[in-house]
Amino acid sequence: MTQSGNSQVCTPHNNASTLGLDHFIVPSMRVGQNMADSKNEAGSGREAAGSGQASPGTEPLEAISIVQRGNFKALEKTLRKQWRMGQNIVLCWSADERGLLVILVPHYFLGNYCAASDGNRANEDFIRELISGERRKTRDELFAVSERLDVSPTFIKLNTALTEEPQVLDAVEELIKRYGISYVESRAVLLFDIVDFSLFTPFEQASQLNSLSYSLNSAYNKLMSQGIEINFARTTTGDGYYVWNRDLGPSANQDLFVFMLLVVADNAVARAASHGNTVPVVRTGYHIGGHYELYQAEGVNPSVFSYIVGDVTIELARMLDLAQANQILVGEFHCEQAGWGNSAVKSITSVSATTFVSACNRALGTLKGLQLSSKDIHAMSCHLSEVQDQDGQTRPRRFRIVDKHGLARYAYNLEIEIDLDGQPLSLGLDNVRLPPRSDKAASSNDNDSKMVEGAPSTEELIDDLSGMLNRRGSKAITED
Repeated sequence: MTQSGNSQVCTPHNNASTLGLDHFIVPSMRVGQNMADSKNEAGSGREAAGSGQASPGTEPLEAISIVQRGNFKALEKTLRKQWRMGQNIVLCWSADERGLLVILVPHYFLGNYCAASDGNRANEDFIRELISGERRKTRDELFAVSERLDVSPTFIKLNTALTEEPQVLDAVEELIKRYGISYVESRAVLLFDIVDFSLFTPFEQASQLNSLSYSLNSAYNKLMSQGIEINFARTTTGDGYYVWNRDLGPSANQDLFVFMLLVVADNAVARAASHGNTVPVVRTGYHIGGHYELYQAEGVNPSVFSYIVGDVTIELARMLDLAQANQILVGEFHCEQAGWGNSAVKSITSVSATTFVSACNRALGTLKGLQLSSKDIHAMSCHLSEVQDQDGQTRPRRFRIVDKHGLARYAYNLEIEIDLDGQPLSLGLDNVRLPPRSDKAASSNDNDSKMVEGAPSTEELIDDLSGMLNRRGSKAITED
């Protein structure tokens, strides 16, 4: 089994100055180039993958006039100067007949502004709304923001006014976001964590990260062959990757879920054919939630690739901290339901994680015929582990995960079944290897008996308090 030697996608050391003008004024070209790089890198790995052509729908650089390109160059130069290697960030902007008006604040300003509300989330909600979605404001809206934040707008003079062409406005939006911070209220994120990573030699660690990186690229190309494009980004955790879909369309969450299934399958097949410790054993998490997105400074410029941090990444990390090898966990969330093709429309009401997984499972028929290690996928399905209640009804097994801080969240165990050229392949953990159900009824009966016997003694109270403190500091995962 051969491995690709350069399959990292989101860890280049280039910056806006060295990449050329098209990498920061035409976002669609930048995305298309990233995906083309992904395909070229994947093509040299375990199996052939992709032709390296740019993504469909990308705008050529010539679509923006020379005059407007000059505006972008001047705008980028001024923003970089005002940015001051990350000291300041841009919150929003408004077009002016002589240039642009922008609101710049120090990087610590937002934290201080939100903390000043003394428990009132009004300031934080205002900031989150301000840095979500489109950053362009009307002149009146921008001055209203300026007044509320008590910050004067900054004027950036351009040689000519910006046009209202969509590609021009999109390019300005992309540039403004790179010098600022964004908030995404709901997005699916994956976490692939390599088991016992620190116990391997540096060479083995490098091999395992490269192998996992290839599995991401391979899954991308397989879905591309079915007309499903995952505009994925990643950041390393040191012993794995956070992965998310840059797109926020109605099918983005489902696309990423199916992408996860193929990555897990590719990794499992590669490990079965490998020797030594070159292919990792992974535990995987899928969750949907909010996060911030930012571009870190690289030298004197913002990096071209973004990083995310927030509720969704924290929850994933705490979920997988107690996960077993090869386990796949799905967090408890609510999201908008979506499908593929003409059915890819946002729903009015949100759906639960269990309903979401069921919908994704129904869409897996489109993967029939794809190959894993030169073998055809005849069928693929996934489901959450279930348990039968006393009334005979089955329900998904929900697990309560308590971290070292005593904070709890809930997750479900995912199982995958694949028919690979007539041979069954089961991924994830089955019911036998999952934690047992917590005996709440016994605990309740004990409490009832204590109440009947009378008030507890001082020694019993001390013992109970000691037990509570010990449980608070201990990590645990049990079925709820």
